[in-house]
Amino acid sequence: MIYLDNAASTPLDGMVLDVMTACQRDIYGNPSSVHGEGRKARVAVEQARRTIAGLMNVSPSEVFFTSGGTEANNAILWGCARDFGHRHFITSRLEHPAVLRPLEVLREAMDIHVHHVEVDPLGHIDTDHLAGLLRRYPGSVVSLMHANNETGNLLPVKAVAALCREHQAPFHSDTVQTAGKFNLDIDNLDIDYAVASAHKFHGPKGAGFMVVRPGKFFKPFITGGTQERNMRAGTENVCGIVGMAKALEVAHERMEEDQAHIAVLKKECIRLLREQIPGVTFNGDAEGSSLHTILNLSLPAGTDAEMLLPKLDIAGICVSSGSACASGTSKGSHVLEALGADPDRPSLRVSFSRYNALDEVATLVKNLNR
Repeated sequence: MIYLDNAASTPLDGMVLDVMTACQRDIYGNPSSVHGEGRKARVAVEQARRTIAGLMNVSPSEVFFTSGGTEANNAILWGCARDFGHRHFITSRLEHPAVLRPLEVLREAMDIHVHHVEVDPLGHIDTDHLAGLLRRYPGSVVSLMHANNETGNLLPVKAVAALCREHQAPFHSDTVQTAGKFNLDIDNLDIDYAVASAHKFHGPKGAGFMVVRPGKFFKPFITGGTQERNMRAGTENVCGIVGMAKALEVAHERMEEDQAHIAVLKKECIRLLREQIPGVTFNGDAEGSSLHTILNLSLPAGTDAEMLLPKLDIAGICVSSGSACASGTSKGSHVLEALGADPDRPSLRVSFSRYNALDEVATLVKNLNR
């Protein structure tokens, strides 16, 4: 099996599996219990929190554990509207459904106004248009992802943050695709709210976290008990949290090595595609300001779109025709539609990890050329 769908989910790192196995065996108490086994679980959770906070350059008090990026995005957006009274939100049409859909629901439930910043032909945010929107709607919540999950395009985070500061606008960034792949110094980047999901950086599914900066805390999105300092009710996923902290730690230890390795894979994939498939094009800024792990391509017109993924699957190759984690289907991509991609040309998202090799890239291109 050649797995090239790492933007959807990554294989679990062996060291992460080891610490999670030990956790499942040895730490079975409830972190809210005051007895010895409960305290052992609480220590594991808080150690994981300190590890993650250190890697993100924030205080442990700013890290809150969730089930993943979707829950974290919902909690932040609902908190901004419900608890802080924000009625104007600025986003783009290229965002993940975990941002776009909550904003649609909030528009219906709380009569908020959603404004979409324009993007250029490559899919980059038009910062001049963003500045204009902020002048017109100062104090708006700006929600723009750090790296697009389909094209990999990178947001100029510091420029956006500066505009937000100038107009007293809270800045929320979905960093699910970049956590563990870049050194996300949240304090230096000046992001108010950031989110991450462990299974995007070789950790377990069902574990994530949100960073909430001081003065930006909101009421819990999930109510019940007082876990997570009353920011998220429900017994903590102790072993998932422990595994997530280990996965992020390993990702940072290997970061330079992995970045270099994966960049070579992406560059070689682009070269082979151009060499072997005349007419192939790339969506987004594939060779410019984009994430090294993601490549989005459109095949020539006439390629059988319906059979493309099944054919690759039969060959033992896993890729995606869009955001698999968003839909679980092969329906058209709202991102590519917003970029004006030709709907008659089938598109693929190929996403790499540290576990991929050059011969796998060659096999993919060979099968696409059949």
